[in-house]
Amino acid sequence: MAAAIAAIAVGLAVSAVYDRRISQLAQEQTQLKEELTRQGALVTILQDPATRVVALSGLPPAPEAKARILWHATAGGILVTQGLPPAPAGKAYELWAIAGTGAPVPAGVFAVDAKGWESPRGPLRSGAPPDTFAVTLEPAGGVPAPTGSMYLVGKL
Repeated sequence: MAAAIAAIAVGLAVSAVYDRRISQLAQEQTQLKEELTRQGALVTILQDPATRVVALSGLPPAPEAKARILWHATAGGILVTQGLPPAPAGKAYELWAIAGTGAPVPAGVFAVDAKGWESPRGPLRSGAPPDTFAVTLEPAGGVPAPTGSMYLVGKL
């Protein structure tokens, strides 16, 4: 009887370990699928000869910062930044696409790592074909119109 109870207890403990591991593997699978989707979007944009490279330069809040946008009129774009300071708590960087003299259109909210890098997360979108891009520091989650300091700007 004691051996049967011990076997059941061991079985339950092993089962719990396996359940946790299966849950971890499912989370990893979801993350890998998301990364594969992001990488697929990047490859699609890179393969198209209509893709343009836009250089963004740092402004007074972060003069050493710089960025590049790979921009495609229909597929959107991929932003990579370097040298931006980490955003304070409750804040995030927001990319703006500006067409001519029109109002800036939000094109994505992002964070940077401790080295000031932001790497591709997926295609950025905007309304009308933009000719200027800017990055501002905004409340986390983004805003419909720029309110914070401009950190980067660049033209097509």
